[in-house]
Amino acid sequence: MPNNQTAPSPRDLGWIKQSLQSAIELEYSTLPLYLSAMFSLEVQNYTAYNTIRSVAMEEMVHMAIAANMLAALGGTPQIKNIRIGFPVDGLPGGAEPDLHVGLAQFSKEQLKNFLRIEMPQSLLSEMNRHETYPTIAAFYQAVRKAIVDNTDAVSAAVKAGGPANQVGDDIGFTVIKYQPGVDPVPSLCAAIDEILDQGEGTSDLITTGAYESEESHYAKFAALLYGATYQEPNPPVKLSLKTEHLFFAGRAVGWPKVVNTLAVPADGYAKILALDPNAGAVTKDLMAFDQAFSSVLTALDNAWNGPAAVSWKTLGGAVHSMVDLRVLSCFNILRYEIPPSIVKQLPALYPTEIERLQKYTDLTKPVFYGPRFLNTN
Repeated sequence: MPNNQTAPSPRDLGWIKQSLQSAIELEYSTLPLYLSAMFSLEVQNYTAYNTIRSVAMEEMVHMAIAANMLAALGGTPQIKNIRIGFPVDGLPGGAEPDLHVGLAQFSKEQLKNFLRIEMPQSLLSEMNRHETYPTIAAFYQAVRKAIVDNTDAVSAAVKAGGPANQVGDDIGFTVIKYQPGVDPVPSLCAAIDEILDQGEGTSDLITTGAYESEESHYAKFAALLYGATYQEPNPPVKLSLKTEHLFFAGRAVGWPKVVNTLAVPADGYAKILALDPNAGAVTKDLMAFDQAFSSVLTALDNAWNGPAAVSWKTLGGAVHSMVDLRVLSCFNILRYEIPPSIVKQLPALYPTEIERLQKYTDLTKPVFYGPRFLNTN
């Protein structure tokens, strides 16, 4: 092997544990994206809001499943110190490296990014992408295969256990606990299948067959984009990128009223705040949101790594605190307009980002701040 090449890491137990930590971060990375769009809706109800909320809730469940899997193998899920700077190229774990996405309001352009995140392999294959993990599903399938290929080591790790908790069995989250004489590998594989079936989808069907035939995340976002719910074409049509629109001809889905928030620049509005006469008040509310968000991450971390006796209560507190994020965003941050004189300076302030800012924000109308989702831990 030439000296300038590095041998690929063996997909052993260590790789599996590292990948499950990446899976936690991967599921986490979608939440600020989806919640930013959800919080930009003028009415926090109705179809668009409830659709995005349902996806975000399932992403949190998937994050919990990944954490339970890592804990079962003796690892310690790390959540409170996760830091992902938006906009971002690709997702954690090496998934979807072609994706370039940031925090922005609800729009057709942002929905297209959401569809790319949740795209099933069958549709992506038409785009001739050949990355190691072109989809989230491909990443999880690699982890699943590694678990099967390392059965003995995985079984021994589950038997040995570790310091982290299994969280959520009393509300239906998948947990993996050692049982004498029971092979844990099928349970671990089933946990990954649950994530795939509920979310990313690995087949050429848009909707999944399990979980009360709930539509996949991809189908939910596509319904918002096309303005109609999922409906099988009659006569039947093979699903492809060209025929996809034919699968969304059901009940009409109205377009929501959206607050025209400025897509968050990489500096978290720093250059804008330096010029805004109202920077003190805006910064106070931005920081209040960031601190509340960081507190949620700390609580989640404590649920897995704190005292087991209060893990469920800690998790419940974290979920409850999510309500605070909506209030701090919708009723505080989104009420601050960025002065028009500063909006005119955006090309000079952000010469390398202005194209993205114009793509996800209508700069001809009043522009408002949005949440930054900065981790202050």
